[in-house]
Amino acid sequence: MRAILASLTLMFLALQYTVWLGDFGYVRLTALQAAVMVQEDTNAALEKRNQRLRADVIDLKRGTDALEERARVQLGMIKQGEVFFQVIEPTQEGSVVQPILP
Repeated sequence: MRAILASLTLMFLALQYTVWLGDFGYVRLTALQAAVMVQEDTNAALEKRNQRLRADVIDLKRGTDALEERARVQLGMIKQGEVFFQVIEPTQEGSVVQPILP
């Protein structure tokens, strides 16, 4: 009777090992679930970025307004006949910014 009880206990412990620590066990399952959640968050952020880029491409293909806006903001371009004013905020140290004269 003891031999049977000991063998059943040993088999139970072996099964518990595979359930908790085996290749398809609970510990691996929770690690994989965490990795899937991280990947889904990354994919969602990339999908939002792709949607913004698609909208930019459509804007650039359809009209000149988006192209003009990019030229103004990113390249600092102005139209002919416009006057450009650049406002420079004083630094916190109180130093004076010297103007550049032509």
